[in-house]
Amino acid sequence: MRRPVADTARIVALLVLAAFAAASARAQQPVVAPATAAVAVSASSPLSESIRERIDHLRYEEQHDIRGARIIADELVSLYYESQQFQPAWQDVAKLDELVAAIGDLRNDGLNPDDYHLAALQSYRLDVRMGTALTNQDRADLELLATDAFMLGLYHVFVGKVDPVKLSTQWNFAPRPTPGIEQGLQRFSERLAAGEIREAFERARPSHAWYQRGRDRLKEYRAIAAAGGWPELPDGPTLKPGMSDPRVPALRKRLAVTRDLVVPAGAAEPADATLYDATVEQAVKSFQERHGLTADGAIGPGTRAALNVPVAQRIDQIRVNLERGRWTLHEMKGEFVLVDVAGFYVSYFRDDEPIWTSRVIVGKDGRETPVFRSTITYVVFNPTWTIPPGILVKDKLPDLKRNPGALQRMNIRVLDGSGREVNPYSVNWHQYGPNRLPPYQFRQDPGPNNALGLVKIMFPNPYLVYLHDSPAKSLFEQDQRMFSSGCIRVQKPFELAELVLNDPLWNQQSISQLIATQETRTVTLKKPIPVLLLYWTAQPRPDGQVIFRNDVYGRDPPTLAALNSDFRLPVVH
Repeated sequence: MRRPVADTARIVALLVLAAFAAASARAQQPVVAPATAAVAVSASSPLSESIRERIDHLRYEEQHDIRGARIIADELVSLYYESQQFQPAWQDVAKLDELVAAIGDLRNDGLNPDDYHLAALQSYRLDVRMGTALTNQDRADLELLATDAFMLGLYHVFVGKVDPVKLSTQWNFAPRPTPGIEQGLQRFSERLAAGEIREAFERARPSHAWYQRGRDRLKEYRAIAAAGGWPELPDGPTLKPGMSDPRVPALRKRLAVTRDLVVPAGAAEPADATLYDATVEQAVKSFQERHGLTADGAIGPGTRAALNVPVAQRIDQIRVNLERGRWTLHEMKGEFVLVDVAGFYVSYFRDDEPIWTSRVIVGKDGRETPVFRSTITYVVFNPTWTIPPGILVKDKLPDLKRNPGALQRMNIRVLDGSGREVNPYSVNWHQYGPNRLPPYQFRQDPGPNNALGLVKIMFPNPYLVYLHDSPAKSLFEQDQRMFSSGCIRVQKPFELAELVLNDPLWNQQSISQLIATQETRTVTLKKPIPVLLLYWTAQPRPDGQVIFRNDVYGRDPPTLAALNSDFRLPVVH
């Protein structure tokens, strides 16, 4: 009996081919048509017949291992060979060499080459090189195994191995545009026939400079691990510049490994190796800045803990964030605003690089800032603040029950459905709660003490989240800035407003004049700007260093677990 194939499996098959076609469409070099480039094997040859039998086996019966490996995208592989009249594609050892090298290189993407049948392919390549007599069944198995590895690997570097939708219901990045199944099959066969194996992987990867830097840093940190990692800094009192301490030599070695401390070749050893001198101080500050710590040069518990994070954990952080890059970096083109929730920063990007950056405050535990994309459409100066239902129930109703006048001190007025102000002392607030909200609107008037500050930057989303000013300026000096109820408070909001408005009429002088009037005014952007709320715990810098951040919402472990999982069917997103 034919093995049933779920509709979703067929959709996945189409998406895999389409993803490859979309990636390869960027290439400009001519391709060789399959009819002239393929191995000269007639449709009725014994090898083609063996491939057909193997495809029938995949479609109608349970799968069997091929040298310890299992065909994953069986429906997709079947569609491909049926479209090619079961002609072989991998009997040339040069193609096998290219494929094995490309699969091995997936390690630098943070993927596991073993997920793509590396050992079995190496075994086949050795047999071919040694002239081992292979049956047509063996050669047919090689065809299916190599095609499966090629397709899966391409798909995973193009869209990621992990399905972000399964990790977060908030994920709303649109699927990438894809051609139809016939066009996808044709492009795939052309690229394969032309032997463009490595080139196909290069084109499938995100072209953003961030991604290649991430691959380079992953290689570097793996080299560090292979060399033994870095020394641990023992516990002890806070180390400060000018102190002498027996831990300083270990500190020097630790900072040198990650190039925070650069020791010129042939430089003499310091006269006092235990002295925490100015050179070490500058290296410590560099390290602290990269790890989101106050760059004061003092090595207390927080800095020591960051110094002692094992290199294996840093490698996993880079791998997780390369996967996040595969989900998003194809989208990051032109001008856009990026909020790095884990890094507590917002940046304005142009031509792949940030031209402006500001600190931000994000959601506290239990009120996490969501991850999604939207478009900034307007800016409000001197905004009022209408209390959202969630904040009302959790924060304001308890205050009202204790003291009905509590909100008046914050210039928050209670309004009925007609917009008329209600005396808060005339309402029995104890009758309201999570299951019965008050039939009123709670609005804070504009002013410097407004919860939104003096400007808010708006983008449509179902989470009532936006970028805004804040009267609590001191909180921006904290290292871990998780104090909001989900919105993003910006330290330099007027600079961001000027950037997104991109209008000579709206500069810092005209904005200040409007703010002084205390009148609420909405300004629509002439050109809406994309905004991406993302979550990076490791980011490669242009200078060859890596910025690491704490996983404040605990999102790395589930992503890493899925990345390491044996489940490798392509995902739909």
